[in-house]
Amino acid sequence: MTMLELVCPAGTPASLRAAVGAGADTVYCGFADETNARNFPGLNFSREEMAAGIEYAHERGAKVLVAINTFPQAGNEVLWHRAVADAHTIGVDAVILADIGLLAHTAKHHASLRRHLSVQAAAANPDVINFYAEEFGVKRVVLPRVLSVPEIAAINREIDTETEVFVFGGLCVMEEGRCSLSSYATGQSPNMNGVCSPASHVVYEQSGGELVSKLGEFTIDKVGQDAPAPYPTLCKGCFSAGARTGHVFEDAISLDAATLIPQMAKAGVTALKIEGRQRSRAYVAAVVRSFRQAVEACAAGQPIPPSALANLSEGQDNTVGAYRKTWR
Repeated sequence: MTMLELVCPAGTPASLRAAVGAGADTVYCGFADETNARNFPGLNFSREEMAAGIEYAHERGAKVLVAINTFPQAGNEVLWHRAVADAHTIGVDAVILADIGLLAHTAKHHASLRRHLSVQAAAANPDVINFYAEEFGVKRVVLPRVLSVPEIAAINREIDTETEVFVFGGLCVMEEGRCSLSSYATGQSPNMNGVCSPASHVVYEQSGGELVSKLGEFTIDKVGQDAPAPYPTLCKGCFSAGARTGHVFEDAISLDAATLIPQMAKAGVTALKIEGRQRSRAYVAAVVRSFRQAVEACAAGQPIPPSALANLSEGQDNTVGAYRKTWR
């Protein structure tokens, strides 16, 4: 079976080196400015650090992608245009873009720079993927985490573009690029600020023998004193729907789709993506090492090794999400 490409996160130069050392085929990262949806203090790369990281990765046979995946602000497009130009100049292997105007600009002014479509563009059907490929020369699309494996296979049969899917890390159960829940509750946008349910708005309170987790003014969950307290992500909160009260959409746990790697390969997927640019280099190294073993086992026709990553997952547990879709 074909060896799938392993695309791994790097929020810092140290994490980039850790990812490459642990077996990443490709590392994705971002500049330390507003063009990057993970523009958080202490993370990301200066232009000089990015150039050094690319040299380090290329010397060891790995590629580097730069995420320029926020949407340009009206009147300030030059910041995004400069990011694309700088990425091209310092030799990145591809840029990951979401905004249609920025895609058009890149295709016109940097035609030789390989273009990938960010998950933030929410391209989830053959018609829209083929549009991006034909109009802007997009070579790969990162699929939203709302598709089943059969749906991914059906998409791949109707496109010539490569597809990349998330296999580990934070799980968005809505269609990325289209969700406004966090913006409504906190005033910060996942598209522009790179934060869904940001920690700055999280509050935990004791009430009547329960621990209450809130996001801004909204109560997201309540648990008993000795129960694990899930992070208050809006769509993974506790809802009442009809006669049922609980985690209606998805439990407050993380994605781990390692067991589905053979099915992903058969579905025509090109690359597997690990989420976590805000994570530590130790986290990156552990997850990449585990998935390197899984990818090689799949290519050799061997069973996927059991995952030992539950302790790195939200809620100390994991799910395969919509890939094996069973709607509640």
